[in-house]
Amino acid sequence: MLSLKGKNKTVFIFATVMGKIYLKNIRLYAFHGCMDEEEKIGSDYVINIVVDTDLDLSSKTDELKDTVDYVALHAIVKTEMEQRAKLLEHVADRIIRRILNEYPSVNKAKVKVAKKNPPIGGNVEEVAVKRELKRSALGLD
Repeated sequence: MLSLKGKNKTVFIFATVMGKIYLKNIRLYAFHGCMDEEEKIGSDYVINIVVDTDLDLSSKTDELKDTVDYVALHAIVKTEMEQRAKLLEHVADRIIRRILNEYPSVNKAKVKVAKKNPPIGGNVEEVAVKRELKRSALGLD
């Protein structure tokens, strides 16, 4: 009980066990970029995603239906990477929005899309963009 100026109040606190699901170093070949050569030749990409979700139920039930299926997350990444875009920012945004739209239990998602050996006229291992989006920012609550 919490006492406020002589009045007793009952306060309920609800807690969930939040967690993160990681898919690290998803390697795909795709055809993103602004240059015509990138559309024809393509490049290697590495994608990393992290989703924040409630893992309380799935940790108790041991049932796939009670969690965010990482096989399905991989399928989202693969599908979105197959759709050509000029900018990595656009691809990352499509991935992150699909995750939040398809999985109501995901509170926040992060995605990093990296193009390996980009054709920028120099010795650069990769260029990458990282996006982070909360469900509340999309009004999906």
